[in-house]
Amino acid sequence: MDGIQGKMKRSLQYRLSIWLSLAIIGIALAAGVFSFFSAFRDAHELQDDQLKQIAALVSRHHLQVTLADHPESVPDIDPESRVIVQALPPATGSAQAADGQALLLPANVRDGMHTVAVHDHEWRLFAKTLDDGSRIAVAQQTEVRDEVARDSALRTVMPFVILVPVLLILMGVLIRQMFKPLRHLASDLDERSEQNLEPLSATNLPLEIMPFVVAINRLLARVARSVDVQRRFVADAAHELRTPLTALSLQAERLDAAEMSPPAKERLVTLKRGIQRNRMLLDQLLALARVQQTAYGERNAVSIQQVIRQVLEDLLPLAESKQLDLGMISDVDARVAASEMDLKTLLKNLVDNAIRYTPENGRIDLSIKVDEASVVLQIDDTGPGIAVEERERVFDPFYRVLGNDEVGSGLGLSIVKTIADRIGASVALRAASSSPTPGLSVLLTLKRAM
Repeated sequence: MDGIQGKMKRSLQYRLSIWLSLAIIGIALAAGVFSFFSAFRDAHELQDDQLKQIAALVSRHHLQVTLADHPESVPDIDPESRVIVQALPPATGSAQAADGQALLLPANVRDGMHTVAVHDHEWRLFAKTLDDGSRIAVAQQTEVRDEVARDSALRTVMPFVILVPVLLILMGVLIRQMFKPLRHLASDLDERSEQNLEPLSATNLPLEIMPFVVAINRLLARVARSVDVQRRFVADAAHELRTPLTALSLQAERLDAAEMSPPAKERLVTLKRGIQRNRMLLDQLLALARVQQTAYGERNAVSIQQVIRQVLEDLLPLAESKQLDLGMISDVDARVAASEMDLKTLLKNLVDNAIRYTPENGRIDLSIKVDEASVVLQIDDTGPGIAVEERERVFDPFYRVLGNDEVGSGLGLSIVKTIADRIGASVALRAASSSPTPGLSVLLTLKRAM
């Protein structure tokens, strides 16, 4: 829980949401309180004006006002909304109410607005002297006034109660939308392969994020230059070493034609194997450098059956030298989205690996499965297979499984992985279940061309 809380506290989106929420709630609370008391005061002022208007109506139309009966004795009257209009006793009178008088009001009440206590209740009244010298009082119970004013004030606050949750939800949605470019940028970086050092796109990015994108692009450019220098060095070194190795190979062939003792012949065979192994290593280094340096080109629709036939024609002599049964077990064809040269290099390395590590009189089967979006090429062999714990590491450059005497450079599967990442394919290794020997099954999943 502490880790989650610490992560949320470090989140800019979380802190922005919290502070904006607190600001909205605080402002809404202050505005609500101000609106409530303003509406409450305005309602009281309106009610005072109503009392004054009733008194003015009585004065203007010379209505007869008497010492009225108790309101309870008047039929069909709402006791909560009643307004009492009654004559005040003469100024010389006492504060005692006459028989049947509604309110006990003192005679010395001055003209104007007053709040008085009568019959254990507070009343708001307006006293006025008429043109004939008589005096009247227009009164309303304070509890009723307060209840009406409070209801009116609460109705003014209701929009804030409804608006605040709506604003909070809208704010959360807007903040998520504002941070959406960051999530897309992070997803773009996360889904890239290690060979893809192209600059990030700055399209539709907020200005605040642009400095980070520019800095990342500059870093990617520096890394790309550094990697390019290393790759050129490896390629140049491999290319320069090919000439002396070719010369050594020619000298070894000429030496093989000469007469020599059996021990010397054995040493010459060992020397020729070493030269051949080094030539293969240099060829693989050049192939890896070429694959890594080639820019991401346009993917064309390529027939996978056609490429497989070309690869089998090239490697069939090598398979026949070991008496291997190499061929397709299905005639399914499909067009995949890839460069024909890349696909041929990838398949050639996979089939070459299967031939080299399958013992004599073994079997190598190629099959194709097609669905709506992908094409799966499966290569099963009867070789020794690869342990589960080593199936990830064999894609690393120069890594070779221990205990195998087959000549190799450890770069074949690295080249396969590099090309697969570039064309959007995936390579998986598993045990060949259909084989009586341990064997290896390679699953190459390619995107189907639409």
